Amino acid sequence: MNQIDRKVLAGERIEAGEALALLEGHNLHRLGLLAQAVRRRLHPEPRVTYVIDRNINYTDICVSACQFCAFFKAPEDGRGTVLTQTELSQKIKETKALGGTQILLQGGLHPDKSLEFYETMLRFIKGHQIHIHGFSPPEVCHFARLSGLTIREVLTRLQQAGLDSIPGGGAEILVDRVRKQISPRKCDTGEWLTVMEEAHRLGMRTTATMMFGHVETLAERIEHLTRLRELQDRTGGFTAFIPWPFQPDHTALAHIPKTSAFEYLKTLAVSRIFLDNIANIQASWVTQGPKIAQVSLFFGANDFGSTMIEENVVAAAGVHFRLSEAEIRELVSRAGFTPCQRLMNYTLVARAA
Repeated sequence: MNQIDRKVLAGERIEAGEALALLEGHNLHRLGLLAQAVRRRLHPEPRVTYVIDRNINYTDICVSACQFCAFFKAPEDGRGTVLTQTELSQKIKETKALGGTQILLQGGLHPDKSLEFYETMLRFIKGHQIHIHGFSPPEVCHFARLSGLTIREVLTRLQQAGLDSIPGGGAEILVDRVRKQISPRKCDTGEWLTVMEEAHRLGMRTTATMMFGHVETLAERIEHLTRLRELQDRTGGFTAFIPWPFQPDHTALAHIPKTSAFEYLKTLAVSRIFLDNIANIQASWVTQGPKIAQVSLFFGANDFGSTMIEENVVAAAGVHFRLSEAEIRELVSRAGFTPCQRLMNYTLVARAA
């Protein structure tokens, strides 16, 4: 047993260089054992959580034009849309009828909508008595630029209008070299982190993501994780981390090979080992499919994520995995765990016997 293994098994924090050494290695079995040791220490009971929600993309009109996105429509593209209140209401009612507890609300960076438009949308959705997990950091930064307000002022107004928590989208890789190459018009690393820190200071919980497997190096993946761990040390506001592989089809980066399941599981396991202060790690069945998602539960993941009643962004890249709540519960049970529905903050939902 080497020094890194001993530290992990003893519950000690590993450093960035040690995490990189794990990621550069090829012993998948070893990584799984180490990640599961961390998972069992944080979650000794053999249960796997999931949330019932719907991803509502309120608009596909976006000025960012990220190279990795197959979903957006340029402002001058007549095919772009903005959801009406009638459409929003129908989607929310369908979600609640399926036992949904929250809406994941995200959209493109629309050039012409005021902050008041988003406040009105939040109040309308909140009228349906549902948790709003919405507006990733790039959206918040976009609202701040258009309104001339600070990030904190924007977050305060959104929170007062009904925003409950913030998803970790738009993180991609938190290294500006990468961001300038694949999403030059989107917020930079510092701005993304500032949104999350300000949200945490205002009492909002958030998630964090990492989209990997495109132009970043392995060292830059670890730099991303380091930035998240440092912020979590300061605030404790992240509830979960979701690493997922870039889906290249139908994007400007279609020439990049898809990330293998082997590489996904390695990155997932190292994330679980390194992020010792973020309690929950989500499996990405939306990109990996149900079988690899099951395997993920033995590489550090303790959460199956969302039922994703609706998902448009990954689907636009040609990936169309779909799972019902019953299918998620069956997959979790067959893997040897107890499935438990949760809320955004990981409070468990009581279910009828």
